[in-house]
Amino acid sequence: MPVSPAMAEDLAAEVALLYEDAEAALLERLAKALEADIESPRWAELKLAAIGNLRTAVETVAEALQRDSDGAVRRALIEAYNRGRQAAVAELGALDIGRELVARRTLPNAPAVDRLAASMAQDTRPVYARITRSVMDAYRRVVARASGNVLLGTTTRRQAAQRALDQFAQRGITGFVDQSGRSWDMASYAEMAVRSVTARAAVEGHVDALAEIGVGLVIVSDAPLECPLCRPWEGEVLALSGPSGPHTVRAEHVAPPAQPRRGLLRRGGPAPTVVVHVAGSLVEARAAGLFHPNCRHSLSAYLPGLTTRPPHHATPGTTYEDTQRQREIERHIRAWKRRQAAAVDEAARRRAGAFVRKWQAEMRGHVAAHPDLRRKPQREQIGAAH
Repeated sequence: MPVSPAMAEDLAAEVALLYEDAEAALLERLAKALEADIESPRWAELKLAAIGNLRTAVETVAEALQRDSDGAVRRALIEAYNRGRQAAVAELGALDIGRELVARRTLPNAPAVDRLAASMAQDTRPVYARITRSVMDAYRRVVARASGNVLLGTTTRRQAAQRALDQFAQRGITGFVDQSGRSWDMASYAEMAVRSVTARAAVEGHVDALAEIGVGLVIVSDAPLECPLCRPWEGEVLALSGPSGPHTVRAEHVAPPAQPRRGLLRRGGPAPTVVVHVAGSLVEARAAGLFHPNCRHSLSAYLPGLTTRPPHHATPGTTYEDTQRQREIERHIRAWKRRQAAAVDEAARRRAGAFVRKWQAEMRGHVAAHPDLRRKPQREQIGAAH
């Protein structure tokens, strides 16, 4: 059974829900704090006096989020690693070379899980450090803008506060930059990190199991609507260890169970060999972008003499750009849902809701026009990954 990032995709759901709830709670607390006494002439003074209460509420949400997500991440990593290992068991269990693997206990590799958990903690540390500052900065900014506009007589305080809140909700809690220089909001950045680390755990569980029984080559699937990062590796053989770059190796022929006197199971005399073209190492391919978050490709053991190149998946009428348009529509839906959560009056809530429905209709039309695309409602929720 091949292993892929999608194998562990559902494991990020628990962590993603925690961030979605936290982001919604922060937006609601911010909106309620600003709405209180909004008709009072002393509103700005009251808001600045109450800033300590809001800070305490925000810190409580952030601390609960970190505590809950740490436990959820570790559970997800253990499960992802086990799924990857079990995929190798299912893949090779029917062959004699997999008998030893099937007989072993499929316990997670504790050092590997610890290392991945530490990596996740490092990746998400900026999230918790920035939550309080971002919300408090937005609070002060709304108070200042609302007060200034009212003094100038250009708008009402409620309108000014709503406009500033809309801008904050549209962006989310931002300021998180990944290694590629892309900027993310808090929830999307955290979920991206969880999806990435659980995908690595599944692949590592699979690769560790293969290495235990001496399988040193793997092959990448051919997935539909592949992105430019993955396209060079489709259908290619990769080495689990050894040099990077394209090269040729001579590997022993692996016999199927029905032919016990051929290949690795030959009794007496050297086993026949097969010339295999290797596109590079697995480490090299992953560094180049293979198995990025939301990657559709999978990885399976390459058995010389048995494994064949996967068939190409044609998708007439649908392109990679069409998938990116779907991601864009999802971003619009999430953005208007955030504005709906930050509304300080019913008119603003109704307007945001109307735009949510508008973009949901756009999504239905886009998916209907491209049968190869599938709608994923969870990606349209506040906090879903980009």
